[in-house]
Amino acid sequence: MTQPTGTHSTYDTIGIRDDLEGAIYKVDPADTPFFAMVEKTTVKQIKHEWQTQSLAAANGSNAVIEGDDATTDAAVATIRLDNYTQISDKVAQVSGTNRSVEAAGRGDELAYQLVLKGMELRRDIETILLANQAKVAGNDTTARLIGGIESWIATNSDEAGDGTAPTGDGSDARADGTARAFTEDQLKDVLQSCWTNGGKPDTLMMGAFNRRQFSTFTGASTRFDAGDDKKLVASIELYVSDWGEIKAVPNRFMRASSALALDTDFWCIGFLRGRRFRLHPLAKTGDTDRHQILAEYTLVAKNEKASGIVADLTSS
Repeated sequence: MTQPTGTHSTYDTIGIRDDLEGAIYKVDPADTPFFAMVEKTTVKQIKHEWQTQSLAAANGSNAVIEGDDATTDAAVATIRLDNYTQISDKVAQVSGTNRSVEAAGRGDELAYQLVLKGMELRRDIETILLANQAKVAGNDTTARLIGGIESWIATNSDEAGDGTAPTGDGSDARADGTARAFTEDQLKDVLQSCWTNGGKPDTLMMGAFNRRQFSTFTGASTRFDAGDDKKLVASIELYVSDWGEIKAVPNRFMRASSALALDTDFWCIGFLRGRRFRLHPLAKTGDTDRHQILAEYTLVAKNEKASGIVADLTSS
């Protein structure tokens, strides 16, 4: 059929109002599980230091003669460790006109942009904390860098034959080896090593691909259903090993080739005093407003022997 002659349709009308929803839909992820779960503290210098203590090896021949003179045992010295603070920021700049016009889904455009920049900054920090990055002292032309988590975990490390664990003090990065599939035996070996050295990991953090691989681990028995005929459970949320329970946590911002078995009591994020997500306006140079969100922070590895890593994993 054809439209009757002379019909004035919406295609002919000038001045129809826009039908723009008053909401903005955002799907980009903002969850940062490592940042959320570990302790936060305040540090006072750009080089933050702490100490770890080890006990003398257990002596199965510790027997003395009755009435014998006491012999002094050698003391085990503490180990002094350090990490540098790193500065990360985001800057939003909006014209005066843009702050004055009416926009859908938000009020003040600068305020809206600052919310987004705050989310982006937290994602950046999560990525840096979990990175395979060695610490850098920095100077007037080089930014300071923190030693990321993969530069600390050395004692309980399972890597490919051509991979190399770091020293374990944040001074060097892990050397990647040939990628291999994530297996349950690798995880068991790392958890056993953690337990032997005094740790008890509570969180297994992985990227998406190896989170799926982890859910194929069979454990020591057959899976059971959730008691609902309409529900198929195909994921492992809590892994009970010989060395304790460990919770599976996916993380979008860590290296996809690693699985981190973390004792979260032994990790901490330190913010330099007065520098935890500061927001301040920058000098005006014209008809724009600029604000900076800034954080200065470091990673404190209280004792890397409490955690472990399965490295050099396939990620696709």
